[in-house]
Amino acid sequence: MSEQYKIMTGNEACVRGALAAGMSFFAGYPITPATEIAELSSELLPQHGGKFMQMEDELGSIAVVIGASTAGAKAMTATSGPGFTLMQENLSYGMMAEVPCVVVDVMRQGPCQGVATVPAQGDFMEARWGTHGDHPIITLAPCSVAETYYQTVRAFNLAEKYRTPVIMLSDATLAHMSEKVRIPDPSELTVINRTKPTCPPEEYQPFDNSTNEVHPMASFGDGYRWFASGLVHDDTGFPITSDHKAINAAIKHLVGKINDHVADIEAYEEYRMEDADIVILSVGLVSRSVKSAIDKARSMGIKAGLFRPITLWPFPGKRFEEVCAHAKAVMTCEMNEGQLAEVAAQYVNLDQRIIPITQNDGTIIRAEKIFEAIKEVG
Repeated sequence: MSEQYKIMTGNEACVRGALAAGMSFFAGYPITPATEIAELSSELLPQHGGKFMQMEDELGSIAVVIGASTAGAKAMTATSGPGFTLMQENLSYGMMAEVPCVVVDVMRQGPCQGVATVPAQGDFMEARWGTHGDHPIITLAPCSVAETYYQTVRAFNLAEKYRTPVIMLSDATLAHMSEKVRIPDPSELTVINRTKPTCPPEEYQPFDNSTNEVHPMASFGDGYRWFASGLVHDDTGFPITSDHKAINAAIKHLVGKINDHVADIEAYEEYRMEDADIVILSVGLVSRSVKSAIDKARSMGIKAGLFRPITLWPFPGKRFEEVCAHAKAVMTCEMNEGQLAEVAAQYVNLDQRIIPITQNDGTIIRAEKIFEAIKEVG
């Protein structure tokens, strides 16, 4: 078993994690602060037998990625806020047609063009609700360069297992900071590949709306013919227009295949939560500042702890509700105007206060600011 360590940036870790997961296709359009993901993919993918395409814009990027996936590729694109917005329509198509792929959004200060070179966390809700229609989504949010590597592997695994686009949320600072990453031996990694049909082509049904399980997916060119429609469709893939029972079954399947497997999909970290009566909810890089603030608070006898969703969507609400049940205060810490605070409000008791710590100026929230807020509560 070989083992090596490498200093790399978050964007590099994303590419190397994708390659470890079997990425064979990347399409993208340059945008700060995600451009390095495309640059490195263009360099490394051909060395691994994969394909890279420089696209004319983000609409084309996500469209080509979905097309490559239907042809059997493990496909990824990467962008930032404005580009992520342009991808929403085709992302919705990927949901409906059940096409696995990975979309990386390296968050920067918004809205609109905002400030291209500084970090933010304003895309939490866009990742969840950016597309039209009613469907669940899987979104992962790492907090370190090493975690970016491993969660990118996991993003591909979840995409293939559940036949769905998966979103990775990074930010401008995490993307460009350098840290040591242990590169595991390939034998240590779990890599999930797409389940292919084993039946004769004439018996193949690309979808099965009668259950919440994921149906095998044939690749175009394998000899199976199927219709990849963005319209609500039946088990054959062809549109449903007047059979309302079948329409309902199709939507229930999209929702159920994720919601029935939350225990498998969700991931979270608890830090010093064993006796915490102040629970702080935070996601991504900011959570590291929260840890420092908690350590300082603990040294003064204040029982604070961190709950960090690694899987932001579906939100690990059941566990969050449990850890908040006996807390005297619930705090949220995020680089936006309080999106996590709105989520937290769904899970806390009516008599519990939610205290948001927000900062929306293009800088990471410092531990000192968080500590002062904890001290006021503690």
